[in-house]
Order: sequence, then C-alpha cells, then structure tokens
Amino acid sequence: MRTGRLSVASLYIGGFLGPFAGGVPAAMLPELSADFHVSLSAASASLTAYLLPLAALMLFSGTLGERWGRARSIRIAYLVYLASSVVCATAEEYPLFLAGRMVQGCANAFTMPLLLAAIGSVTPQQRLGRALGLYGSMQAAGQSFAPFLGGLAAELSWRLAFAAVAAAAVGLAAIRLPGPAEIRAGEPPRLRTAWRPDVLRIALVALVAWASLGGLAFLVATRYDEAFGLGAGARGLVLTGFGVAGLLSARLIGGAVDRVGARRCVLLGGVTGALAIGLFGVTPWLVLAIVLWTLAGVSSQLVLVGLNALTLGGERANRGGAVSVVQAFRFLGAAGSPVAFLPVYHLHPVAGFLVPALLLMLVSLFRCYNP
Repeated sequence: MRTGRLSVASLYIGGFLGPFAGGVPAAMLPELSADFHVSLSAASASLTAYLLPLAALMLFSGTLGERWGRARSIRIAYLVYLASSVVCATAEEYPLFLAGRMVQGCANAFTMPLLLAAIGSVTPQQRLGRALGLYGSMQAAGQSFAPFLGGLAAELSWRLAFAAVAAAAVGLAAIRLPGPAEIRAGEPPRLRTAWRPDVLRIALVALVAWASLGGLAFLVATRYDEAFGLGAGARGLVLTGFGVAGLLSARLIGGAVDRVGARRCVLLGGVTGALAIGLFGVTPWLVLAIVLWTLAGVSSQLVLVGLNALTLGGERANRGGAVSVVQAFRFLGAAGSPVAFLPVYHLHPVAGFLVPALLLMLVSLFRCYNP
C-alpha cells in the first residue's frame, strides 16, 4: 500500500520538478553572469534555452513516449534530467551550461505530458478534475518557488540548485509508475491520433490563453515599473502573486471541474482572466493592480485544469500525444507573447493589455475548444 501511494505521489512530484528546473536560474542571473563572464542579457538565455526545446519537442514527444512505453520513457527522461543537471552544476564554460539547460528542457518535454497521461489513466473520470488540480498546484508551486529557492542556493553557490534537481531526478527515476505505464498490444500510437481537430481546438485555446495570461508577466512587470515606480525586488514579489494564487486555488478548481464541467471552467477562466488583464492596463491604483494580477493567476488555473481535463477525459487514444500537443501550444503561446504584445504596448500602454484581453475573451466566448 505504501509503495502504491509513493508511486502515485511521484506523478505529482514530477509535476513540481519541471517548472522548478525551468525557472530556477531566474534569481541567480547576476551570479551566472559573474561566474561565466557573460553579460546579464546573455545569462538570461539560460531561461530561453530550457523553454524553446521544451515547447518544440512536445509537439510530438508525448506520442513517441507512448510508443516506446510510458514508464520506460519517463524513467529515461529522469536519467537525462540527472545527467544534464550534473552538466549544469559542474560546467566551467557558458556554452556547456547552456547545452545542459537545453537537454533539461528536452527531458521535461517527455515527463510533463506522460505524467499527465498517467494521471488520466489511473484516475476515475469523476475525480479527474481534482487530480489535475493537484497536479496544477504542484506545477504552480514549482513555478513560484523556483526563483526563491534558486536565490537562496545562490547565496552559497548557484550550483547547489542544479545538484538538488539532479538528486530529485534520481529519486523519481527509482520509483515505479502506477497504472498501465506501458503501451498495449496492437498498433502503436501515431502522430495523427494526437493531431486531431478536437485536440487542435483545445490547443488553440491553450496558445491564446497562455500568451494572454502566464506569458504576459514581462508586460505586467514593465507596467509595475513605469506606472507605479516599483523596484526590481518589489516587482518580483508582487509578480509571485500569480503563481501563489494558482497554487492555492488549483485543487479547489479541480473540484469545480468535476462538479460543473471542464468547458464551463475554461469559459469562466477565460472571461475573468480577460477582465483582469484588461482592467490591469488601465487602473491607476497599485493595490487594485496587484489584486487583478493575482486574480489572473486563479483564472489561468481554471483554463489550464479545464483544458487538461478536456484533453484527457473519456477513452481518448494516445492520451500522452494529445496532451503533449496541447502543452506545446501553451508554451509556444508564452514564448510568443513578447513578440506579439510588446510592440502593441510601445504604441500605447493600455492597448498592450486590452489586445490580449480581447483575444482571450473572444476565444472563450466563441468556445472554439468544443468538439
């Protein structure tokens, strides 16, 4: 019984590891810049080096993982996490450190969708929302605590943070996954079973929603600076409200998905998120701006948990491939957000928030995620 509980727990702990490993350099950029003798701008590439391979590889990594066997693929991915984290922790040259970061992103491209697929396989349909809510809270925790814990590690040595990621990967690789972790007999999963029209409709919502919510943090930080005069430390503190709100609300939102349905939760999250982002761009009051950004964090969990439930619900073939495509579009939306909305902001600061709010509202009201 204890082993079974540990196996199930490992699915959620794995959900923490990906965002944590991705965001841990955020608070140690000055130390990376100093140790590797590169500019602060070049040091920030350590974040991009993780996210771009993650998003690109997830377009098909879930299908490949299901084809090779879910348990085997996740275990190998954790071992790759281990090796690449050791490279990051011991690198003496910056190009080698960046290469390690890229391989970490590739490993997470396999763990994230396959862990979600495993949760969908072992969870009764009537409790799927709550399970995905718990997974979402662990992801939000990893995203929220990565800069804080990374900064603490950097007080002694930034390399300790990557050593901790390596140790976590070893522990997770040693735990047996619960449920039907290997592919069943018959035709192996194919990409076309993941790239179905209903999956692509869900993926489109994920792309727009994450570009307009989670991916908008850079623009929120800019407004905190230009409109309210907050320094770097204060901006970092209030920005964490988004992730903390997601962490605290995700499990409750998962229960709401089970009670009222995934589509209604996605619709509610999209509408409330659009209102929060739109009002954030025009409010002259700092306290209200903080409240609105925190509300956007709750809205993002309504959308994310709802979309994951839509993707994993029922008897869908190739669950890992389908959720992999949706998550890939989500991260592509986040990566494309600065390119899409920063020029609009430079034209007019209010428009920089109203345009993503309008897009999010439209994609929610027209319910393009419907099958």
